[in-house]
Amino acid sequence: MKRFAVPLLIGIVGVAILCALGLWQLRRLEWKETALAQIAARIAADPVPIPTHPDPETDRYLAVTATGTITGEEIHVLVSTRELGAAFRIVSLFLTEDGRRLLLDRGVVPSDAKDNPRPPVEATVTGNLLWPDETDAFTPDPDLATNIWFARDATRMSGELAAEPFLIVVRETSESGARVTPLPVDTAGIPNDHLQYAITWFGLALVWAGMTLYWITRIARGKG
Repeated sequence: MKRFAVPLLIGIVGVAILCALGLWQLRRLEWKETALAQIAARIAADPVPIPTHPDPETDRYLAVTATGTITGEEIHVLVSTRELGAAFRIVSLFLTEDGRRLLLDRGVVPSDAKDNPRPPVEATVTGNLLWPDETDAFTPDPDLATNIWFARDATRMSGELAAEPFLIVVRETSESGARVTPLPVDTAGIPNDHLQYAITWFGLALVWAGMTLYWITRIARGKG
């Protein structure tokens, strides 16, 4: 029996570690699903006035409403959508009734409508606060000459339009004949891959167990 001790030990330890990792991912899945449900409820909650000093942690996804002027000052962010293919997000300067300068993510337009005129308009908007995390070391700098941005960077955009450094992503607007299609915040873009990770770890545990059994079988036959 001593000759089986090492492969059994390696097999048991390996399977135990891999199963523990799979169970940890299942716990993470439960946590993530709870968090996503909370975010979805926060997104769909009754809107409130925009806080004086919004916090990127406590106020992320907060449903808000405001009235003011959507100006003609815009930033165009290159995106791709299922319906339109290549398109542009329109981020406009929004001047509220109480004098705040805010960034309003109005939604998307087809790529050929990027430079269409969108004159200033008075509107009451409902949306959600967002501090997008879309840039990294590989994100190209915006082409300011053609007004093409490759990601939403609230800090840089706020400097460009002299606005507060967060976005209101429009869900509903009172403007009639809106020329921009809202692209509201939802939870679809928040990654939740824990189930796939769990399946991977449990699958590896099964493979490890199979390889251990194969090893022991060879030893029993005098071939190991």
